[in-house]
Amino acid sequence: MKSLLIFIVFFHSLLAYDYALEPTEVSETTHCFFGLSEVMDERNNGNMSNSCFVNMGTSYLVIDSGPTYQYAAQAYKKMKDIKNLPISYVVNTHVHDDHWLGNSYYKELGVQIIGSRAFKDEPKVEITRMQKRISPDAYAKTTQVFPTILVKDKKTLNFDSKKVQIISVNKKAHTDSDLLVYIPSEKMVFVGDLVFNDRLPSIRDGSLTGWLAALDEVRLMDVEYIIGGHGKVVDRSSIDMTYNYIKTLRERVASLIEDGEEIGDVVNMVTMDKFKNVNFYDSMHRQNVEIAYRMLEWESE
Repeated sequence: MKSLLIFIVFFHSLLAYDYALEPTEVSETTHCFFGLSEVMDERNNGNMSNSCFVNMGTSYLVIDSGPTYQYAAQAYKKMKDIKNLPISYVVNTHVHDDHWLGNSYYKELGVQIIGSRAFKDEPKVEITRMQKRISPDAYAKTTQVFPTILVKDKKTLNFDSKKVQIISVNKKAHTDSDLLVYIPSEKMVFVGDLVFNDRLPSIRDGSLTGWLAALDEVRLMDVEYIIGGHGKVVDRSSIDMTYNYIKTLRERVASLIEDGEEIGDVVNMVTMDKFKNVNFYDSMHRQNVEIAYRMLEWESE
């Protein structure tokens, strides 16, 4: 019987998908697993967003738990190789599932999970977006675990001599409810998908006006590190590509709406050649122009 159990455990370990994660050191206290600039599929199995760990002295703070149970388990194993610390909190920056389905692993560890107020109304679905697109072996053991601590405005966490501020954007920006994770002592802020710097942002759930306002607020913060949800640039310049794209998109589409141009013509006219070499331009830009037109047309009424 014992031999059979050992065989079963070994067999299931062979089925598990290996994300081959490697942490990148951002600062003395912070490491990130940077996602690939790709759409989620059965080749990358959802490894397309950033998940970061901050050593707060006697424990880790995790920002975004990743796309699956297995991803989170493998990420934490890598972090324990650097320093074997427990995890105090996981913060989910927003409701897109590539950033929080790893919660199911951290729940098993008894970790407290923090998220935006939008999770209160987020329905559990029969099949998640991630589950539809990645392999069953990579999705194994993943369940929908929502945060239990919801932030409406601001929440302060105390770690020994350090403080962490969880700040709600409190306006529609990338989503209806995005969180910033600000660590003053580290001069560091995690901004989730308010910042993309390796691919065009998707604006489907957001507001161009609110997004720019949120980024303007981030730019005023006393930080050296601005760490987004997609991309490896982590200094203050990390914000530039997203900001410039959204600002230019908004200005050009708004101007054409004012001139009375129809949506089909605007989609063809707003090419924004400066961004043609950015990943996802071919698959996402025209869609963004169409969404921007409908969004700004409604705002102007």
